[in-house]
Amino acid sequence: MDALLGENPRCDELRNPSVVNLIVSTLLVVGMLISYLPQHFRIISRGTSEGISPYFVLLGTTSATSAFANILLLPQSRQDVACCKELETFHCVAGLLGIAQLGVQWLCFSFIFVLFLVFFRYNAAEDPDNEDLGDAPEGAEADLQPRWQTALIVASLTLLHGLVVIVITGILSTVARDRLATWANLLGVMAAILAGVQYIPQIWTTYNLKHVGSLSIPMMCIQTPGGFIFAGSLFARLGLAGWSSWGIFVLTATMQGILLYMAIYYEIHALHPSQAGGQQPSLSHLHANGFDDETPGRYTSHPEAYSTTPDQLATIVDRQDADAAAETAPLLRPGGIGDPHRNYDTNRG
Repeated sequence: MDALLGENPRCDELRNPSVVNLIVSTLLVVGMLISYLPQHFRIISRGTSEGISPYFVLLGTTSATSAFANILLLPQSRQDVACCKELETFHCVAGLLGIAQLGVQWLCFSFIFVLFLVFFRYNAAEDPDNEDLGDAPEGAEADLQPRWQTALIVASLTLLHGLVVIVITGILSTVARDRLATWANLLGVMAAILAGVQYIPQIWTTYNLKHVGSLSIPMMCIQTPGGFIFAGSLFARLGLAGWSSWGIFVLTATMQGILLYMAIYYEIHALHPSQAGGQQPSLSHLHANGFDDETPGRYTSHPEAYSTTPDQLATIVDRQDADAAAETAPLLRPGGIGDPHRNYDTNRG
């Protein structure tokens, strides 16, 4: 078997890696890691995941899981792993950089998933302290409110998806290895579909909020052009046969570019409100986690967006101070965790 592996043309290719492709692949792995750090830092520093759609997190994590499993199971990737038995460490690592790229992406987005749960903010459907802020709009429904159940559903579906992928892969690897390529392509299609719709709830959330909340603009500035470069790198490695892997990033980079444009637009108008006619965002559009409601979140970063008079603003601020002082709820319970004394200014980095 070892002799056969030594004669494998693919192994010979890995012994003579392209210097340009090696440098680009290495930079992409490092760049992928760096690009997610601003998002991680922003959520942690603000102590809230306000402005990040729970469905964006759900779709993004499951898409990253499917993409990582896809590239692990592609025939060429399995050949690269098998060739490591015959290759020196440097050549083996260089040959597996394409897999490492998707692995880093999966780890980084999974960490966003964890931070979203840790800093998820509950907003009660009925808050007596908000009664003097005006009546709720007719037809407002309590089930549109973001509750701690929302975070549990997101967590449960994400973990269930990962478990199903592992179980099916294990079964096929044991009793039907000839079906692994088909399963890999199915995972690639699943990842592409999930990635294709991943940004829709986030775009909708950002459009309704009229601000970015805890969404990181620097992350998107790095990832949008990086996504196209990443897709090109995978195309160079996998060719047209790897369409189910690199096609994901062409699609997501395009959608992320749309979101980036919106985010920059709203931030510019937030810094220069006179350009927007000095109008405040519509009350019916604003909610800490992107759900329709005229009631401010328990720790909303934009109390001024829910008030039309100084008295209303003072009432909101006093209520938030009182809630912060009484904060005792642990993870995934009303109020979440985080620093109740922090200034949750959306324009902070």
